Amino acid sequence: MIYGLGRSGRGVMRFLAREGGMAEWVDARPTPEDEALAAELGFGRGDVGRTYQTVVAAPGVPIDHPDLLALQSRGAEVIGEVVLAARARPQLPMVGITGTAGKGSTTVLIAQLLRECGLNAQEGGNIDPPLLDVVDQAEVAVVELSSFQLERVPGLRLPVAVITNLGVDHLDRHRTIEAYHAAKRHITAGQEPGDVLVLPAGLDLPTRAQVRTFSATRLTLRGGTEVLPAAELPEGVHPANAAAALLATEALLEHLGRQVDIGMLAQGLCRARPVGGRFETVARLGEVRFIEDSIATRTLAVQAALERAQPPIAWLVGGRDKGAELEPLRNAAAGRVTRVIAFGEDGEALARGLGLPYDRVEGRDGDEVMLNAARAGLQALDGEGTVLLAPIGTSFDLFRDYKARGESFARAARRLAQQTPEVTA
Repeated sequence: MIYGLGRSGRGVMRFLAREGGMAEWVDARPTPEDEALAAELGFGRGDVGRTYQTVVAAPGVPIDHPDLLALQSRGAEVIGEVVLAARARPQLPMVGITGTAGKGSTTVLIAQLLRECGLNAQEGGNIDPPLLDVVDQAEVAVVELSSFQLERVPGLRLPVAVITNLGVDHLDRHRTIEAYHAAKRHITAGQEPGDVLVLPAGLDLPTRAQVRTFSATRLTLRGGTEVLPAAELPEGVHPANAAAALLATEALLEHLGRQVDIGMLAQGLCRARPVGGRFETVARLGEVRFIEDSIATRTLAVQAALERAQPPIAWLVGGRDKGAELEPLRNAAAGRVTRVIAFGEDGEALARGLGLPYDRVEGRDGDEVMLNAARAGLQALDGEGTVLLAPIGTSFDLFRDYKARGESFARAARRLAQQTPEVTA
């Protein structure tokens, strides 16, 4: 059974169809497009009252969902698409990356470095595309893994795993920080002594794998050889993500018995480009820079954005609060943030919780709200600094997802920038 369609479920359907596998599907709210794809591929509706050998559940379905528990009680094994891929393609090397912040950017950077070293590395998983869409084209799969995915990875063994950091997130799903961190630690549960776990310095976790640690201050290999000064990284590439990516790339090359070429790695870092929507400069107006970091809804990600942005900062905060820790953000904002611009469902409550001076903006729809927020941020600065969208809240009050919110902010920033001829967008 494929339980839950959407992006992950579509990847599972396409893969099983290519493999000649048989499956049924269940989804509480299937879209017409998903139903049409299932019909085209020959997959019919399933029934949770029947018995199945394997259930491939979408990440968005809680592991303790009553339907999954009922299916398990009748003997079904519940897995996710990552385990399905690992079992179907056991010879495909995989690098797995998780963390509260930075996992997507680190995933993309590892894949870029491996390609620079001559390997056909393809990223997938929690990041587009689904992992099962790329397993037959890749020499190496670089897999972003969310805590939701890591709830269902029985027996997964990764030759190289990365945890970028551990903070607070998704308590609405996991309920406690202990449960959330336990899910993250599943990335190393199947590792053996010959495997490698890359961790930030100071994070100590139980594992059978070899541990290699990184910091944001030096971009080095495991022997301490510096590959590139952190100051030479391209704009938008976070040093901590680059440091983790270097160690993971080195470990994977060693696993494959390939040479580690420092020159190629340095070249790869210099050519690296940040993932869209992650601390991306989308417009400039004189000495004011508009930076879009719409995905920054976790405390660690927002804190990193505040620390990297050039002060003074007009900080756009809003959306739907999911219980972020605010104290670290108050500290990060001190002396750097000139004004908070509050928008959306919980923007004003978040601004009050931060204890910073703020203005509230509204609008008839999401695009007008973003335009008003960007304009208010610009007006809060005295001709220099950063208008930063690092919203803390999720996007679902005004937009379909964080990408749509970020695109709306970018359009607004470019519209403001085009009002004067001295600006480049």
